[in-house]
Amino acid sequence: MTKIFAHRGSKGTHPENTLAAFAESVRIDVDGIELDVQVTKDGQVVVLHDETINRTTNGKGRVIDQTLRELKAVDAGGWFSLHYEHEPIPTLAEVLDLLAELKYQEILTIELKTDQIDYPQIEEKVVQLTHAKNWPFTVTYSSFNLLTLQRLHEIDPVTPKAWVTIGSVVTVAFANYFTVINRIDANFAWFIQSELELADLDKDVCPFTVNSEPEMWMCFERHVYGFHTDYPEQALALRKRYEREQLSIASV
Repeated sequence: MTKIFAHRGSKGTHPENTLAAFAESVRIDVDGIELDVQVTKDGQVVVLHDETINRTTNGKGRVIDQTLRELKAVDAGGWFSLHYEHEPIPTLAEVLDLLAELKYQEILTIELKTDQIDYPQIEEKVVQLTHAKNWPFTVTYSSFNLLTLQRLHEIDPVTPKAWVTIGSVVTVAFANYFTVINRIDANFAWFIQSELELADLDKDVCPFTVNSEPEMWMCFERHVYGFHTDYPEQALALRKRYEREQLSIASV
């Protein structure tokens, strides 16, 4: 069964990478949740996609130039809807605790955003947090940065790792060679162009970002490991419809 990952939480219906978005993802019983992490000026791991807070908060500036206290003072939800006004930027520790409190038991993918800023010791900080408790869910690390994945493997060789890539002519060959990674999170357009080559990989393939019903249906038909979507509730309903159709066909 193709797994459905809530991209930055339920990003299509809630402010991305917030506790509200992650709580909604748990409520709808999604197979996986994906989030992004950056590091603050005072070395705290926070959940945010961009290197700056400009797009998704009422503040400005780079994450790395501000302390956690300064970041906690901005609103990370009001830009999306007044209903989510005063939603804070969460720390990774807060998200982990929330998921445990909600008894989430599926997959959490933590993307380390080191492709623009290679935050010092981010790998050690993330691994320390993911190993702080016996969480009821499983963790996968991901990154565009292959050096980050290599460092993670040296620190934590057991936890699965995913390479996030927009794809290139050498990606498939290199992915087979790079044994550190277990999964490829491939740009959907490149996934379509390179489907035959990807099928030969000894890796799980999880395209992003799959938001239209035809694209979702294509993923179900091609039995990909999973896909990331901003609309996980819609994807879950469509998967049920696909499974019903398959049962109907099988019974003929």
